[in-house]
Amino acid sequence: MQTLRKENYSSVSEFILLGFSSEPQVRVALFMFFLLLYMTTLLGNGLIVTLIYLDSCLHTPMYFFLSILSLVDMSYVTTTVPQMLVNMVCPMRTISWGACVAQMFIFLVLGIAECVLYAIMAYDRYVAICFPLHYSLLMSRLVCIKMVTICWSISITGALIYTVFTMRLPYCGPYKINHFFCEVPAVLKLACADTSFNDQLDFILGFILLLVPLSLILASYACIFASILRIRSSKGRLKSFSTCASHITVVTMFYGPAMIMYMRPGSWYDPERDKKLALFYNVVSAFLNPVIYSLRNKDVKGAFLKVLGDRGTAQ
Repeated sequence: MQTLRKENYSSVSEFILLGFSSEPQVRVALFMFFLLLYMTTLLGNGLIVTLIYLDSCLHTPMYFFLSILSLVDMSYVTTTVPQMLVNMVCPMRTISWGACVAQMFIFLVLGIAECVLYAIMAYDRYVAICFPLHYSLLMSRLVCIKMVTICWSISITGALIYTVFTMRLPYCGPYKINHFFCEVPAVLKLACADTSFNDQLDFILGFILLLVPLSLILASYACIFASILRIRSSKGRLKSFSTCASHITVVTMFYGPAMIMYMRPGSWYDPERDKKLALFYNVVSAFLNPVIYSLRNKDVKGAFLKVLGDRGTAQ
């Protein structure tokens, strides 16, 4: 039996990504929709990164982290959407074993980085609102760089553990992944071995990489709201609440589906639901991030108008 498993494992050269509907008309409609969504996501997040780079008024810790988040979102959707678009128009819909491993690892690195970044951004707002006089000291350039370095270290380590313990399993034919990319829960369903250890590992990692950052976010906002309620001016309270509203919205959109996906028992696996959840925290949240941060942020809108004004003057 062990020999057979090794043979099955060694013979895996590619997987088939089943993706979405097999109806040609539906696939064409989905292709156009996701292509538009992808291009808009790249444009929106790219615009935020460009504005933060060009406008010196946005060279603050808050916007430094926002620029990192936008770069992560651009990379995040690029890891999955181009492959999905190709599979919608290509009848083969295959992905090599190596490409599947690479896609899984990169997707996890970026996803975990986003989890940690949200916690860092919540801490940044906590310091800005609760300790405004010490903000420049507590959130110095060096501190911000160290935070981002720690973020990437955690994400790479977590992604390595997920990927290694998933892809080391023996896999049985016909190697059809009922998903639009190589995500851990969908790939594990093809394993011809007991995956109970992987289920336990995924829950532990989910607790560390999802619940711990979420707990830090909730603790930060509890302190923020307590501080805001002590502000006597109703206008001041409203301004402080609006500063945090966009972050809370994004956190809710991202963490909810991600926790359902990575912290539920393996027996709760539902491929169609999982595809929708993955779309939400991978594609939709990356699309909405620039909309939420730009439409609810006067500094970003001001920077955009300033850039347009400078170009108009130059012409």
